[in-house]
Amino acid sequence: MRTHYPAITPYETHQIPVSEYHTLYVEECGNRDGLPVLFVHGGPGAGCSPSDRCFFNPDIYRIIVVDQRGSGRSTPHASLDQNTTADLIADMELIREKLKVEQWMLFGGSWGSTLSLLYAQSHPHRVTGMVLRGIFLCRREDIDWFYQYGASAIFPDYWADFVALIELADRDNMLAAYYRHLTSDDELDQVRAAKAWSTWEARCATLHPNSHVVAHLASSHVALAMARIEAHYFMNNCFVADNQILDDIDALGDIPAIAVHGRYDVVCPVKQAFDLQAAWPQLKLEIIRDAGHASSEPGTVDALVKATDEMAAIIKTRQSDTT
Repeated sequence: MRTHYPAITPYETHQIPVSEYHTLYVEECGNRDGLPVLFVHGGPGAGCSPSDRCFFNPDIYRIIVVDQRGSGRSTPHASLDQNTTADLIADMELIREKLKVEQWMLFGGSWGSTLSLLYAQSHPHRVTGMVLRGIFLCRREDIDWFYQYGASAIFPDYWADFVALIELADRDNMLAAYYRHLTSDDELDQVRAAKAWSTWEARCATLHPNSHVVAHLASSHVALAMARIEAHYFMNNCFVADNQILDDIDALGDIPAIAVHGRYDVVCPVKQAFDLQAAWPQLKLEIIRDAGHASSEPGTVDALVKATDEMAAIIKTRQSDTT
């Protein structure tokens, strides 16, 4: 079974202004002259971590890691202003141009898969290939599954902790109730709600309980950005039309893609991956029989590292065929 490539440090970091308000943290590592790949993190709002660099062979790839608006090391932290899907897609293009990248591969998990697909539909000629994980199609049914009814029937004990913060009369719309707490003027109320929101997600993210995942996502800095930005996006249907990804699937053309999805993913049920493949038959879908949603689970790491190796070979073959 494959594991991550060894830890690697960036050879260059950037603070790139993308508006008069937002500045994004961007780092590059691996091979300066290698195949460009953009790591598209999840959440939205989760930010990146050092292990995210390690899904790629550093001898082959020029690895570009970005913290999206309001996330991670980007500023201002946890901000909802000027933070929409269209903004994030525009940021990706600005970064591509700033770093003088003609085309790049996209690697995205969960919300990162959503954003990768939407970017590729907007800019198909800039995308050499995609490796996706934990497909999230961002439909109303997909959001309601995790924040209203669905996952709650699988983890009723964790759900009880999640709803405890919300008045009984408001529990028929948990998303709206949490959004009010997460955007209140009381900063302590925001943090309390953020920790409860992120703990719910972290507890459901792995097949086996993982205290490290819970501790990371529920830490105040990560939780505040992830919970506020997720609630902001989900309240606005992620700023896309319902079923937009599947309706616009033809825009992806012949972009090669591999998707990895845990069979027991409770955050983004595996049906979403099958729905995507049904609309886009060329997608190679790998179902991991002993995994949930998190990218850190052994079977998922194995499949993702193999997928990035395979995609590098596909891209190089295609490039040699056109020269």
